Amino acid sequence: MSMKLYVGNLSYEMTEEQLNTLFSEAGEVTSAKIINDRQTGQPRGFGFVEMETKMEGQKAISMLNGRSVDGRPLAVNEAKPQQKGSFGSGGYRQ
Repeated sequence: MSMKLYVGNLSYEMTEEQLNTLFSEAGEVTSAKIINDRQTGQPRGFGFVEMETKMEGQKAISMLNGRSVDGRPLAVNEAKPQQKGSFGSGGYRQ
């Protein structure tokens, strides 16, 4: 069973390929995605990495959480499930 990780405090210059390479130190990476701002297209400084197994996910957390990459300490932990309706429902309703 795979494990999805949240990765915070990324350098704005980091690419998805570099993120994938970094996490492959801990095991098989299924996917690596850096989140970009919808309006500017610029990176928002965080992303998600999916590891092949839960054991590899735990290994990635222990290896990479707090590690300095491009002068920034990474924040790596298990991603929380996205809640339905938490995005895109903006606006004022009476």
